[in-house]
Amino acid sequence: MVKRGQMSAWLGGLLALVLAASSASGAGVTPKSGGVLNAMHREDPPSLSIHEEATVSVNWAMMPCYSNLVIFNPLRGQESPATIMGELAEKWTWRDDGKTLVFTLRKGVRWHDGQPFSSKDVKYTFDLVRGAPGAPALRLNPRKVWYAQIQAIDTPDPDTVVFRLKRPQPSLLMLLASGYSPVYPAHVPAAELRTRCVGTGPFKLKEYRPGELIELVRNPDYFIKGRPYLDGIRFIIIKERGTRIAALQTGRVDVTMPQEGTKPAAEQLRKAVPSMVIDEVSQSINDNLLMNFKKAPFTDARVRRALSLAIDRRAYIQAVRQGGAAVGASMLPRPWGVWGLAPGELAGLPGSGDPAKQKAESRQLLAEAGFGPGHPLRLAVSTRAIAQYIDMATFALDQLKQVGVDATLEQVESAVWFAKLTRGDYELGANLTGVSVDDPDANFYENYVCGSPRNYSQYCNPEVDRMIDEQSQTPDQVSRRRLVAEIQKRLEVDGARPILGWSNDYYAMWPYVKNLIPHQSVYNYARFQEVWLDR
Repeated sequence: MVKRGQMSAWLGGLLALVLAASSASGAGVTPKSGGVLNAMHREDPPSLSIHEEATVSVNWAMMPCYSNLVIFNPLRGQESPATIMGELAEKWTWRDDGKTLVFTLRKGVRWHDGQPFSSKDVKYTFDLVRGAPGAPALRLNPRKVWYAQIQAIDTPDPDTVVFRLKRPQPSLLMLLASGYSPVYPAHVPAAELRTRCVGTGPFKLKEYRPGELIELVRNPDYFIKGRPYLDGIRFIIIKERGTRIAALQTGRVDVTMPQEGTKPAAEQLRKAVPSMVIDEVSQSINDNLLMNFKKAPFTDARVRRALSLAIDRRAYIQAVRQGGAAVGASMLPRPWGVWGLAPGELAGLPGSGDPAKQKAESRQLLAEAGFGPGHPLRLAVSTRAIAQYIDMATFALDQLKQVGVDATLEQVESAVWFAKLTRGDYELGANLTGVSVDDPDANFYENYVCGSPRNYSQYCNPEVDRMIDEQSQTPDQVSRRRLVAEIQKRLEVDGARPILGWSNDYYAMWPYVKNLIPHQSVYNYARFQEVWLDR
């Protein structure tokens, strides 16, 4: 386990997992092997390549196929540096004042096609995602900026890999533990992994029938002895929200999908099936507006501020998320996150004050920018064709109409949604942004720095970039928290990506499903090697 206050760490991963499993399953309960878990899925993933996508629709079904160097303990719901454990790495050590990170790898691990795993696979993967000179290019590379501080990756032998950094980046281990950080096989072209899975994980891809299911089967050669317990997992694709809830209620599926558990659905399930297990946790996903900084009228700061002021955040929480969310800025609010702004700090930000006064200010700013009753601002609000997105966009349209904006709704299929945002092919977007790990580096570099592929609004402020770099390498946590708070306030005032709220997940499963522990982030707990069925 990572030791605080030291620059080296070692973890007896299997021992920690066994101890946690005993606690999660209950004292004296022996997990049962066998059975197939039927899991809910809401759509066809845009592809099967985790490194090229930015949605839980990929992680949920593909995480069981792969392994990371390190991972958050699947049986500990609240993620932190202290819950990071080894997976393909047996141990790791920080050297050179935090500028070198050395991993010692497990021996005897094999890919699903029988090829041996080695340090060359690790180097290949992270040269690929950081866009190293001479490395192949990904079609989309949403988290390239996570690894911008890596200067070189060395492989002195098959069981050792060395990350050499340009400067200290204490958050690197958190990023590597994310569900978005699997190791890919060097011998399989990355393009092939869009439609197949060759991993080292506990499950192998058996079949994918678009519109119907994604089926995985147990990997008999998995490197952790006795795991996984399940014989397989069937992700049943059900696109209509009401039908998904009915499928869980009737037992067609055993567990819901992360991000799909709303407060009203949970209340419905509790009434219909009192024995249903429902855990309220954070999603680590925020609802936000994307204003295209490169397109008029969003080049005008008055327009950006006007639209942010127009939307009442507290009304949004109640009307759209039925109280199952929290007001916040760009970092996950407390108690789920450790970096979020306190209520007093949020009070002075757009959308958090007196609704009538803020809408009046919004109309005044629009008038100053040349818009009014005789010349209304007309725009399209683009959103993903998924219920949670549409709910959000519909509320935003109503709020904008109250300040005189003539807005229409454009629904976009998931397969093209993120590519559309990356191209900047929109005016105003109603978006959900997931933050895989609760660390500012994972969020700020991915979503706000100049030129990041996922900085969809194309916001660019060199001074904010400087502050982001400063917090990233600040070892003192009190000083870092102070910097992070100032950055969050600046982002909201600038209208970089106005945050409407952070939703909770009401994760539901039948009581016979054991050791499936929802985490504070929906992206990180789908390995399934500890899950078993008590029936």
